[in-house]
Parts: sequence; C-alpha cells; structure tokens
Amino acid sequence: MITFSNVSKWYGDYRALHEIDATVARGEVVVVCGPSGSGKSTLIRTVNRLEPIQQGSITVDGADMHSGKGDINKMRSRIGFVFQQFNLFPHMTALQNVALGPIKVSGLPRKEAHEHARQLLGKVGLSTKCDSLPSELSGGQQQRVAIARALAMNPPVMLFDEPTSALDPEMVGEVLAVMKSLARDGMTMLCVTHEMGFAREVSDRVWFMDEGRIVETATPDEFFTRASTPRAQKFLADIRG
Repeated sequence: MITFSNVSKWYGDYRALHEIDATVARGEVVVVCGPSGSGKSTLIRTVNRLEPIQQGSITVDGADMHSGKGDINKMRSRIGFVFQQFNLFPHMTALQNVALGPIKVSGLPRKEAHEHARQLLGKVGLSTKCDSLPSELSGGQQQRVAIARALAMNPPVMLFDEPTSALDPEMVGEVLAVMKSLARDGMTMLCVTHEMGFAREVSDRVWFMDEGRIVETATPDEFFTRASTPRAQKFLADIRG
C-alpha cells in the first residue's frame, strides 16, 4: 500500500531522512517510534506530500506522490491523516466538519454526506455530539471527530501523527480504542506514536527510527522483548524507567 524507495529529505544543510526503504502492506498496521527528532513525523508527512522530498519516491496504492504529476488534492483525498492538533473548523459542528470533504471534494449531495457523517460519528462513539461545536467537546472527543473526518473520504490508508500527544491522559484511551477498532476492521495504518502499549497490542510491525533512519524493523514481540540495536535497547530502557 505504501512504498518508500531510497527516500531522503533535507532542511537546508540538515538531512532529516536518510535513504529510507520500507513498505507497508495492505491491511497492515505499522507503528513508527523513536526518540524526539529522529524523523518520525517528517517521514509520515512525506507520505501525502505535506513535506517534499529531495531524493527517492513514495507510492501510495500505486500512485507516485512526489512525481509532480496528477492532482495532489485528489491524491491526498485517498489518504486519511490525523494530526497531533485536531485542526477542526471551529465554526462548524462535528457533523459539518466530517461532511465537508465529501461535499467539497467528492461532490456528494449534502443530505447523503450528512447521513454518512452521522454513521461515522456513531462509529467513533459520538452519535450524540453531531450538533456540537469543537469548543463544546473535550480533546478526546475532538480527536475522534478528526478521525471520523479522515474516514469520510473512504481512504484505503490512514496516517496518524502522534494523535494522542496533545491529550490529557484520561482521554488517550478513548482515541486508542477507535484506532484499535479500525485496525480490527483491516484498515492500513501508519502510526507515529509514543503509546507503546498500542504498539505492542495492535501493530503488525514496529519501525524504530534514529537520526533520520529506520534502524530496526521488527514484530512487536521481537522489538519489545529482544530489540537488536543498542539505540533501541536504550530507548526501551528509558521509557520503562
């Protein structure tokens, strides 16, 4: 579903990504972890071209995202993206936020888009919050609206960039529960997260990044019980305290 081929990225003289070669299979859940500044968020933001790359190629469901060909907005509409900050439109209700993409991008009739939005808000446990503005919702509820909004375009792949890091601890679980449900439904997911419990329980593979490289790829069991690189071993020791 996602293929990184020899991907490198620079910010001026600083090299943020070093010759990344990696794939995410259809229906696979991959968690990207690593220390701050290791390139995790940069990597995931290159997938839908929020960040340009200077070398290599990235394909998503067969489409070359960085070729400069094709309608980038149409290509992005096939990739759900959930940000650290919820990025909801503050003047729109939860229902309107979720329905906006299908109406504006796909030309779906308003009535049909609103019905689909109601179903998605129900899926993320917010069927009673359709008419609420973001300011009337908790952080966890806003992030679940953001997930529903990303799902509204029926994307074949979902990207999550630290979706729980802006939340109070008691709200993290409700967002992770929605992500676990998506994984059970077979959604292809690439997730940057510090939630190691989620990585252990839900992911098919863990990518460990350090200094712009994927230095270790392993199953959750392999990674958490017998990480092979000293840098990953230190990372795990640090987070376990």
